[in-house]
Amino acid sequence: MHLQKITLFPDKYPVKDIYPFNLCHLNSTKELIFDNGVTFFVGDNGSGKSTILRAIAQKCGIHIWEPMERTRFKYNKYEHELYKYIEVDWSNGVVPGSFFGSAIFEHFARNLDDWASASPKVLDYFGGSSLMTKSHGQCHMSFFESRYKIKGIYLLDEPETALSPKTQLQFLQLLKKMTGQGHAQFIIATHSPILLAAPQSTIYCFDCSPVRQIDYEDSSHYKIYYDFMKNREKYL
Repeated sequence: MHLQKITLFPDKYPVKDIYPFNLCHLNSTKELIFDNGVTFFVGDNGSGKSTILRAIAQKCGIHIWEPMERTRFKYNKYEHELYKYIEVDWSNGVVPGSFFGSAIFEHFARNLDDWASASPKVLDYFGGSSLMTKSHGQCHMSFFESRYKIKGIYLLDEPETALSPKTQLQFLQLLKKMTGQGHAQFIIATHSPILLAAPQSTIYCFDCSPVRQIDYEDSSHYKIYYDFMKNREKYL
């Protein structure tokens, strides 16, 4: 694994009553170990899994493409400050990587179109055509298939958002292929029971305090989908 461990320092948090520093599991968790090619973060909305994913990216020096931020009714200055209170341990030095989120990716795809107007060859790295001319699923898979050939660590925030179940299975095979080659490591925040089924992966539950590893069948995602498929009439 490129990234072996992150260590959190709750005693150094600047506040205890403002998100994300008010999350009990981020106050009771000391470290997360990464010993598989694929690690999943699961939990309900607001559990902090995306926030800590972003913090890892920031601490690893991975650029996060940001669209212009709109004015908010109430601004939380601590929202993206978690990275200052974690440490990352590499196995053999820092490697490059990328951070994926659907909204961020759309911003990147538009920038790519601008670059291609000056240097069309740049599109050769992404299937030979503009990502903006493809469906959301095709656009995402073109990016995944090109980018993840490069040695590095890849952080993804809910990549299933634009992927159909069939395309999620295709992405699952891509994860298997890239980790099998031994040069790519993935940390993924997801709600998809399809992606969570990736073999030889670690699942961290952010609905637990402290955050802990769980088995696939013990995830709420698996249980809810499984029960719905068997007993959907009770939900309708």
